[in-house]
Amino acid sequence: MALKYAPIWVCSQKPHSHLGTLDLGCNRGRIVLDLKHSKWECCGLGASAQRAIGIVEDEKPNTPGVKTSRTGKIDRAQDTVSRAFHKDLNLLPKPLSKTDLSSFPDDGSNVRVAYQGIPGAYSEDAALKAYPNCETVPCDEFEATFKAVELWLVDKAVLPIENSLGGSIHRNYDLLLRHRLHIVREVQLVVNHCLLALPGVKKQDVKHVFSHPQALAQCEMALTKLGINIRANTDDCAAAALMVASSGERNMGAIASSRAAALYGLDILAEKIQDEDDNITRYLVLAREPIVPGTDRLYKTSIVFSLEEGPGVLFKVLAVFSLRGINLSKIESRPQKGRPLRVVDDSNKGSAKYFEYLFYIDFEASMADPRAQNALGHLQEYARFLRVLGSYPMDKVL
Repeated sequence: MALKYAPIWVCSQKPHSHLGTLDLGCNRGRIVLDLKHSKWECCGLGASAQRAIGIVEDEKPNTPGVKTSRTGKIDRAQDTVSRAFHKDLNLLPKPLSKTDLSSFPDDGSNVRVAYQGIPGAYSEDAALKAYPNCETVPCDEFEATFKAVELWLVDKAVLPIENSLGGSIHRNYDLLLRHRLHIVREVQLVVNHCLLALPGVKKQDVKHVFSHPQALAQCEMALTKLGINIRANTDDCAAAALMVASSGERNMGAIASSRAAALYGLDILAEKIQDEDDNITRYLVLAREPIVPGTDRLYKTSIVFSLEEGPGVLFKVLAVFSLRGINLSKIESRPQKGRPLRVVDDSNKGSAKYFEYLFYIDFEASMADPRAQNALGHLQEYARFLRVLGSYPMDKVL
């Protein structure tokens, strides 16, 4: 037996398409894998392991003292070589399990997660729901959370994307397109707005209230009933709690979470003061690399695309999912920056101008599902541009 060594090359950045490479090019009619950032490295193994990895070819052995019979049986000397060979095989790494493919433990140990706001913000609550033992890192702005991940200052970022009362957060949709991070998880967080004030203050003593504009809008009727008509905006709810705690003013209140009250030493004067009981915010968890999607549980995939001109094109795009029994959970349109207007010449009516749009769609299927792969291949026939933002497990726990 002769052993020939062959080096093994692995990609340390992007997985192969069947393992979840999700970025799609915009060549019409086919899916183009984006591997331009892939970095290939040679795995350096020990000498014995290298020998074991080598390609084994059937050749006539030329080891001195080794003889073979006419029937091809190997004598004791060859048996010794065979045993040594199999011993070397035991040094090879074991096959990867699904647990090995996860970069971090499920509880978030040793994970740094960026969020917009200060400690006590709802975004921090979402990060802790996703990764209970993670280290949270506050950022001044949403874009700063993206940059923190891109610069390797943190491992992940949590981004609010829509609220059941306030609707979509359009600014964050634009940031998803501007940056090249991947959605690896979603978090649905029940929002419980509380009226907070300094210890000993009664509800009737509060005349001014501070909070984020969305929180103030969601609690408008409750605040009116309480007779609180002076309202002021802050960057986030937790910042309002900090302002009240540091001011020492007993006629000031804040709308924030119960955890913010505990952090800043405030009393909770009233809970669930939002006008609608079902107040849920959906967050996205972003990372530098995509996860490996599976089919063992419910998955959601988010994409963004622009379309060719023509009547009924959007209808045809939606049909590629319907024909394959794939449910669409969300569709959002945003004006395409850089090409905001399209001009159509018409000799009878002059020229008309209207917006070019990007379409964001969430559909309930994993990229490991052939139906999803075929649907995107079909969609590519109508799309000028198509990008998969992520394929990730759905959050069903509130």
